[in-house]
Amino acid sequence: MNISSILSGVNFASGGAGILDENSSGSISLNKQIENYATVYGNLAAQLGSEKAAMLVSKSLILIVIGSNDLLNYFKSKSQLPFKYTTQQYIDLLISTLTAQFQRIYNLGARRVVLGGVGAIGCSPSQRSQKSQTGDCIDVENDLAVNFNAATKSLLENVGPANLPGLKYAVCNTYGLISNYIHNPTLYGFKDVKDACCGAGNLNARIPCIPVVRYCSNRTDYVFWDLYHPTQIVSQMLTDAFFDGSANEISPINVRQLIAAT
Repeated sequence: MNISSILSGVNFASGGAGILDENSSGSISLNKQIENYATVYGNLAAQLGSEKAAMLVSKSLILIVIGSNDLLNYFKSKSQLPFKYTTQQYIDLLISTLTAQFQRIYNLGARRVVLGGVGAIGCSPSQRSQKSQTGDCIDVENDLAVNFNAATKSLLENVGPANLPGLKYAVCNTYGLISNYIHNPTLYGFKDVKDACCGAGNLNARIPCIPVVRYCSNRTDYVFWDLYHPTQIVSQMLTDAFFDGSANEISPINVRQLIAAT
């Protein structure tokens, strides 16, 4: 691997990935992504030397956005997960797995981590369309997201300082921000918080965003682009909040402060 191709950043992400391998069917699981990261780190160490590689990676931002697919899989029709675990047991399993994954990433030099957090999955067009006759948000799914986010934040607060010296992190309040956009749309310039911009069927969420469907004429009016994902304008708003936001948007510091941290 040519070092110049990775010095500006590497994307290990995979759409549909999960914390648990079994929740990553057809995708590259987080465990496999960490293996790929280990390979790149090894190449850096071979070409730069261990000390320089460690210094480079320690100053790099490691962005982790994971968990939504694990939570959504719990609520899928015919899912066996609710028969194996209560919601709390399932969160405990995810956090236990994620703790070990964080430790591996840390052992591979990561010192500045941004955790994206899980959004209001129960308000996605897909879940509204499938599970609510009135198109309302699915509270039980949102509750699981809230509890998972709280557990991941506690993981970093409690495990980080004790076992991961030198780790600096920022936890994004994705759930809170998107919930604000959904429940106070006019305040943020949105006109449609239920429908997907691109798709077909009820709430444009029964058929995904594929070439044969139409997309909305003004994407900036919509919170959601497709069945699950936000529009570009929402993604930009989230990015701005995470980069320069206050403690209720990202904590304990924002991304700009994380970059500047010594």
